[in-house]
Formats: sequence, C-alpha cells, structure tokens
Amino acid sequence: MIALVEAPSSLGLRPPRPGAVPGAWRAPAALREAGLLDRLVAAGGRDAGEVRPQPYVDDDAIRAAGHVRNEHALVEHSRRLAQRLDEVLDAGDAPLVIGGDCSILLGAGLALARRGGTGLVHLDGHTDFRHPGNSEACASVAGEDLAAAVGLHWPAIADLDGAGPYFDAARTVHLGHRDDDEHADEARRTLGLVVSAADALARPVSRLAERIRVAAGAGYWLQLDVDLLDPSVMPAVDSPDPGGLDVETLTALLAELAPAAIGASVTVFDPELDPDGRYARLLADMVAEGFGGLGSALRR
Repeated sequence: MIALVEAPSSLGLRPPRPGAVPGAWRAPAALREAGLLDRLVAAGGRDAGEVRPQPYVDDDAIRAAGHVRNEHALVEHSRRLAQRLDEVLDAGDAPLVIGGDCSILLGAGLALARRGGTGLVHLDGHTDFRHPGNSEACASVAGEDLAAAVGLHWPAIADLDGAGPYFDAARTVHLGHRDDDEHADEARRTLGLVVSAADALARPVSRLAERIRVAAGAGYWLQLDVDLLDPSVMPAVDSPDPGGLDVETLTALLAELAPAAIGASVTVFDPELDPDGRYARLLADMVAEGFGGLGSALRR
C-alpha cells in the first residue's frame, strides 16, 4: 500500500528575503487540508506520520565557505527521513513523501543506498545540477539536489555516512528543464537520460515513459518538483519558469511511471503563494490520480 510521509522542510531553499523562511514547509499540511490523505486512505493507503526538521535559519551572514544553508539541520533531517523510509519499505509499503523542498531527496537517496541502490527519475523544471565543480554559488541544496544525489557535491551532503553516491548516474533520468538551463549540457553528459520540457511535450506520453523506465530500471525513486508544471497552471512555487508541462500531461506521465517506482516524493509547492487554496486542491487531485498506482508493478 501507499504510505504517506510528511517532510515539512524548507532547509534547502534560499530565504525569499533576509531573515524570512520559505513557505514550502507548509505544503504537507495544505495538501492534507485539500484532502490528499483522505483520498489515499480511501484507496487503501495509510498515514506514515511526519518527519519534522529543525527550524530554518537564514545563515547567510554566518555560514562558512564550503557549506550549504542549514547544513547541520539538513543532514540531521535527511538521516531521520531515511530511517522513516526504511521502516515503510521494511513493512512492504511504497512511501510517498510530501515536502517541503527537494533537499528531501537526500534522505530518500540515503535510505535506498543503504538497501543496495536504485535508479532515480527526477522530474523538475530545473536540472538542479549546480555543484562545486561548476559554480561558486553553491549554497541551496534545493538547486543542487540532483548533483548531490549522484555524488557531485561536498561530501557533507553527497556522502552521508559513506553511502554516496546515493543513485547511479547511469540509472538516473532527469526530465523537465527549460531550454535555457545552464547546466543541462553537463547533465546530459553525466546522466543516463535527460529530456527537456519542450522535448517531453513533443512526444507521446506512453513512449516517453517507456524510455524513462528503460533508462532507470525497475524499482526507481520518483521525485517530482511541481515547478515542472507551467506557471500558468501552477504559479505557487519559488522559481516559476514558462515552458512547463500542463496538468493533464504530467498526470498521465506520473500514472505511467508510478507503478514501477519503489517510492516517490513531491516538493516545492508553496502554500503562501496560494491564498485561497485552489492550487493545493489541484495538486492534491494530481498527486492522488498520478501516484495512485505507486509501486503496484513491484508487488505483483
């Protein structure tokens, strides 16, 4: 069954203004209020609780060089999230983690690396491939999570407990960046498959999903950052960029990919940018429908 895990962390994001806390940590509660948990439970899922992080701190003025924002808290949260995912997977269930920002991918990667490793399907409006080898601006893991997940970052986050790289780059797929993404070429040289949003929209969903499944192999982790959606339909994210997918295409793609996934995570929705809750309801519908078959192909 699907086990819903809430990870209300904004630790990997830059502050929207000095001293402020990014609003993505509110997403699990907003989606619960929008009916996501009720729908999953009605379909046979369960509530696997919350992994709450330490408080977010704007540490720009005190953070030493060679360290990411909220590094100690982020590492501690990743370890605790990995432990919770171990418990869910040991029970034979498929975890669906609701963030928070996409730095929670480190916790998922740590859990899976300790179990022998899996592929990764990274659906995101950005490659998130910034790392110390290509940028002097490393600080926010939410823009660096994919690079860290395949071992291209400082060991403090890319090699937790000696488990890195968390995912094999050859079995890692990224889909969804816009054509002006500055790290797309390096991602193409490094990963098993990289598909832009424009290329994804130009292909039939079933054929696209088959390419992804072949590249990642069965039992991959499925990470969705909702800024993959076009801001005309999902503006409630910290970095909206035009040229993204529509809701129908993304829901269909998730429905194709979820059955062969060992688990999944959904990140970067910001309820503070959704005052009347309309985008939370849209996202709850999309997640319930798109991830409804999570892990089902692996349990046959």
